[in-house]
Amino acid sequence: MSVRILALVGSLRAGSHNRQLAEAAVKHAPEGVEIELYEGLADVPFYNEDIDTEAALPATAARLREAAGQADGFLLFSPEYNGTIPAVLKNAIDWLSRPYGAGSFTGKPVAVVGTAFGQFGGVWAQDETRKAVGIAGATVLEDAKLSIPGSVVRFAETHPADDAEVVTGLTAVIEQLTANTGTAAA
Repeated sequence: MSVRILALVGSLRAGSHNRQLAEAAVKHAPEGVEIELYEGLADVPFYNEDIDTEAALPATAARLREAAGQADGFLLFSPEYNGTIPAVLKNAIDWLSRPYGAGSFTGKPVAVVGTAFGQFGGVWAQDETRKAVGIAGATVLEDAKLSIPGSVVRFAETHPADDAEVVTGLTAVIEQLTANTGTAAA
């Protein structure tokens, strides 16, 4: 049985370095680990309890919840927008935190990584993401971290999947996440 990890990227930009980092995770996932890079976060409406009902649930939110429900764990990629978590990632966390006490994150391991232009690699946003997803019921892996500074320069000509130091750090996070899923990788 393989481990299923759902990757959520907090940047919608086509050339996003965090998206490239997620692509590197997919490419370098260990044998027995399937990482699905979720597509469609831009289409999920802002969370609103009025539409979070059986009769009104948007199809895009239902699709996100279905993908999350099939995951054994989550790998979140957060850039830093004005010192904090991007709205699209926070919105995904909000949708997946419901219904209260039984959301898709409940009891599942989550690791948060990312890259940003600044000298700290987006650590503030990643810390805020860990806080939000922990409140949403996830088992946050506080020691599974990877913050890569200087993304604009570092990845100007090199994809993260081709950066040996990044691949080593990302692989270590994925292995920690996998070990905490409770599902044995084949």
